[in-house]
Amino acid sequence: MKRALIVWGGLELHEPEAGAEIVRQMLAAEGFDVTVTPDYQALGDAADYDLVVPQITGGELDRETTIRFCAGIEAGTGLAAFHHGLATTFQANARFRFMAACTFATHPGDIIDYRVDTKSFHDPIMEGIGSFPHRSEQYYMHVDPAVDVLATTTFSGEHASWKANVQIPVVFKTVYGKARVFYTALGHKPAELDNPKIKTILHRGLLWATR
Repeated sequence: MKRALIVWGGLELHEPEAGAEIVRQMLAAEGFDVTVTPDYQALGDAADYDLVVPQITGGELDRETTIRFCAGIEAGTGLAAFHHGLATTFQANARFRFMAACTFATHPGDIIDYRVDTKSFHDPIMEGIGSFPHRSEQYYMHVDPAVDVLATTTFSGEHASWKANVQIPVVFKTVYGKARVFYTALGHKPAELDNPKIKTILHRGLLWATR
């Protein structure tokens, strides 16, 4: 049986506990043994799991736990998250930032209408999911150039004129050592996962990242 660890916490605006429960249900339905906890120290046991899903905005993680967490992922434990998970998690932690492959910068205009453009139609995560409009936070991120971009969004410049026509990844996958890493910026509120396309992308990404 596959084992997954979901750790939630931080900014309540993102409803991290509710988001963690949605992920738990997805994985439990696939036969995973799922542990859900608000204890950040549990991340140090990443090597004991097949998948780790952080649902944390901000926060801090001590050096020793960070080292054990990153070592567990590098050895092969999958890492996956949505929206605030990875992009905003432990933002001052350089070791974690290197592993996460993305760092949240801002979301010009806050909640706005924008478009998600599929870039890899033949990838199993995006198969059958074409481009679609969405209303939420449009994440502007700094992203590791080594990632495999599956979907992007283009900034209009309406809320930051100097960023007009800039494309930023919305969905990507990559590796960290022997591990698979998946991230989707979609899902500011757990209710956004009611959108079948957004939910399917996350569901497939979680399974792809699993050891």
